Amino acid sequence: MTKLTHLADNGEARMVDVSEKEITDRTAIAQGSILMEPSTLKLITDGLVKKGDVISVARIAGIMAAKRTSDLIPLCHPLALNQVDVKITCDEKRNSVDIVATCRVGGRTGVEMEALHAVSAAALTVYDMCKAVDRGMKITDIRLIHKSGGKSGEYRADTAL
Repeated sequence: MTKLTHLADNGEARMVDVSEKEITDRTAIAQGSILMEPSTLKLITDGLVKKGDVISVARIAGIMAAKRTSDLIPLCHPLALNQVDVKITCDEKRNSVDIVATCRVGGRTGVEMEALHAVSAAALTVYDMCKAVDRGMKITDIRLIHKSGGKSGEYRADTAL
């Protein structure tokens, strides 16, 4: 069985010592969606949400979240990110706003948490900006879809948006 790296031998939570790990280029891509009423999606695509441009604000929220991940996720290493890209699209067939975040770093630890945090914050921002017209929105399917770099190598999920 694989040992959890964030637990010390005595069972206490700890931040992993990565000082001996090799610096490598690392990338992580995460995705998620927020499902809503068709009328809510139309307000977003038509730019008529009273709080402003939902897509632009959510994109900025995602980027900011990735940069602040270690402030909010215990035991997460602070990283000097090389890139954070948050793509947000609207899918009228699914009545969804779909979010894909890509994070890159040259470092000793991966950027999976940063990518997941970016997607989560972007989805929460969409919810916040549209909740006055649709409290039934559903944030769903947030997950890692690709990871590369480091000793564990590459991971690719079976399916993506």
